[in-house]
Amino acid sequence: MIDFITNYLWIVILVIIAIIVIARTIRIVPQSYAYVVERIGAYNRTCNVGLHILIPLLDRISNKVSLKEQVIDFAPQPVITKDNVTMQIDTVVYFQITDPKLFTYGVVRPLNAIENLTATTLRNIIGDLELDETLTSRDIINSRMRSILDEATDPWGIKVHRVEVKNIIPPRDIQEAMEKQMRAERERREAILQAEGKKTAAILTAEGKKESMILEANAEKEAQIARATGEAEALRLVYEAQAKGIAYINDAAPAQAYVTLEGFKALEKVAEGEATKIIIPSEIQNLAGLVTSIKEVAAQPEAVEEVDTTEK
Repeated sequence: MIDFITNYLWIVILVIIAIIVIARTIRIVPQSYAYVVERIGAYNRTCNVGLHILIPLLDRISNKVSLKEQVIDFAPQPVITKDNVTMQIDTVVYFQITDPKLFTYGVVRPLNAIENLTATTLRNIIGDLELDETLTSRDIINSRMRSILDEATDPWGIKVHRVEVKNIIPPRDIQEAMEKQMRAERERREAILQAEGKKTAAILTAEGKKESMILEANAEKEAQIARATGEAEALRLVYEAQAKGIAYINDAAPAQAYVTLEGFKALEKVAEGEATKIIIPSEIQNLAGLVTSIKEVAAQPEAVEEVDTTEK
C-alpha cells in the first residue's frame, strides 16, 4: 500500500514538472507583439505572432515588445528663444517600434532617451527662432523635430511618425502685452466694421432717396402727360362738337334774326364777366339802330293822328 502511494506521488510530481516544462517551453505570441528570445544569455531570435517552442533552461524571453504606434506626452520644457525670451513648451511624440532587437539592445531605457533627445532638439530649434517666429511656426518646428528625432532613433529600432508642439507658454508679462495687443486689434477691427457699416447704411439710404425721387419724378411726368393727353382729347372733342354744331347750323341755313338773337345771348354772357370793356360787332350795332327806328315808326301813327285832327 505504501509503495502504491509512493508511486502515485511520484507520478503526480512528474506530471506537475511536465506541465511546468511545457508551460515554459511553449509560447504563444499575440497580435501586434514580438518576443525577444535569448539562449544562454545571448540574443537568439525574435518571435512574431504565433506558437513558438523554447528549450527549457536554455531559452528565455528577455523582452516583450509592442509593435503598435505609441504616444508619449512630455512635460513642458524651458527653452530660450533667439531674442532671449524664456518660455515653456510641451510636446507629443508619436512613434512605433520597428526592430525589437535594436529596441532591446540599442539603448538603455529608450523612452527616457527619446524624452531627453526631444528636449535637446527642441532647445536647439527654438534657439534659432525669435518669439514671434516661435508662436507662428508650429508646422516648421514639428517638421524639423520629426526629421531629427527619426534619424536619431533609427539605430534604436524606433520610427518617429509625428511630433506635435502641444502648448507654447510665454512669460506672464509677454502674455499681458500680447493680450493688450490682441484687444487693441479687436477694437480696431470693430471700429472699422462699424465705420463700414455706417458708410454702407448711408450709401443705401442715399440710393433709396435717389430712387424714390426718380420714381416720384417719373410718376409726376407720367401724370402730367396723362393730364395733357386728357385735356387735349377733351379740347378735340369740344372742337369736334363745335364744328359739328356749326356744320348743322350751316346746313339748316338759319335766318338773320336767329343769328342776331344768338349774338345777343353771347353778349349777355360776356356782360356777366369781369371785363370792363365790351366790343360790340357792327352788325349788332346796326341791329340796335334798326330796333330804335322800329320804335320810332311805331310811335309815328299817334303823331299822324294828332296832325290829322288839327287840320280838320
